[in-house]
Amino acid sequence: MTPAHFSFSSAFILGLMGLAFHRTHLLSALLCLEGMMLSLFIALSLWTLQLETTGYSSAPMFLLAFSACEASAGLAMLVATARTHGTDHLQSLNLLQC
Repeated sequence: MTPAHFSFSSAFILGLMGLAFHRTHLLSALLCLEGMMLSLFIALSLWTLQLETTGYSSAPMFLLAFSACEASAGLAMLVATARTHGTDHLQSLNLLQC
């Protein structure tokens, strides 16, 4: 495994572990998701550069567009949660109260 592959896979694993173990605030969960998407984007971009084909060159842009949509939806949920519940703690969210 090359050092570049190791760094991108470890960044993805660290984001996944942060999402799994440190779920106190919604903002920290969103930051972990964005870190995972950033590592996927860089890894996919380097993969398309290594293959040197034009067929896969649009895949990183689609991933980046979906990542931007995910970030905007997450921030909208963060604002809505902060307005209705007064906090962004994930323990205060309950599906039975909706």
